[in-house]
Amino acid sequence: MGFVIPILFFGFIVLTSAVKILREYERGVVFRLGRYVGTRGPGIILLIPFVEKLEKVSMRIVTLDIPPQAVITRDNVSVKVNAVVYFRVMEPEKAIIEVEEFWFATSQLAQTTLRSVAGTAELDELLSNRDQINSQLQSILDEATDAWGIKISNVEVKDIDLPHEMQRAMAKQAEAERERRAKVIAAEGELQASVKLTEAAGTMAKEPITIQLRFLQTLTEMSAEKNSTVVLPIPIELLRAFDSLGKAGSSD
Repeated sequence: MGFVIPILFFGFIVLTSAVKILREYERGVVFRLGRYVGTRGPGIILLIPFVEKLEKVSMRIVTLDIPPQAVITRDNVSVKVNAVVYFRVMEPEKAIIEVEEFWFATSQLAQTTLRSVAGTAELDELLSNRDQINSQLQSILDEATDAWGIKISNVEVKDIDLPHEMQRAMAKQAEAERERRAKVIAAEGELQASVKLTEAAGTMAKEPITIQLRFLQTLTEMSAEKNSTVVLPIPIELLRAFDSLGKAGSSD
C-alpha cells in the first residue's frame, strides 16, 4: 500500500503533461525533443509525456501601448509622442521559433519606429496629418513583423506633448490668425459697402428727386427719436433759388 500513493501521484503528473486543453483563440506549437513537429488546437491535445512540449500562443488581437517617446522633429521642436498598436499572431510557429518573446520584440520595434517616423516630420505634420503618420507607422511595422508571423492591424498616435513655451507660442499664433481673419472680414465688408454707396450715388446723380426723398426719410427717422432740438440742413437748391431772386431784384 505504501507504493500506491507515489504511483497515483506519478500517474497524475503523466496525465497532466500528456493532456492539454486549448481554448478557441489559442494554438499550441508542439516540439518533440526540441524539434518543431506541428501546430495544434483548439480543443484537447494529446502529447507524449516527457518527449513533447507545447507552447501556447493567443490568436486574439493584442493592444500594445507605446510609452511616450522623446522626439526632435524635422523643424527642431522637442516633443513627446505616444501611440497604441493593435496586432495579432497569424502564424504561431513563426512567433515562437523566429523571435524570442514576440510581444516584447514588437513593443521595442514600435518604439524605435515611432521615434524614427516622428523625427522625419515637422510639427505641423504631426498635429494635422495624423492619418498619414499612422499609415506610415503601420506599413513599416507590418513589413518588419511579417517574418515573425505577426500582422499589424492598426497604429494610432494618441498624444503629442508640446513644451509649455511652444504651447504659448501656438496660442499667440492662433490669436493673431483670428485677428487677421476678423480684419479681413471687416475690410471686405467696408469694400462691399463702398461699392453699394457708389452705386447709390450714381443713381441719385441721375435722378435728383431721390435726394429729396432721402432728405424726407432722414427727417422722419430723426423725428422718431423724440429729440428736443432738430437741426435741418437747407438744400443747396433752395439757396440758389434765393440767390437768383436777389440778382433779379438788383437788376431791376
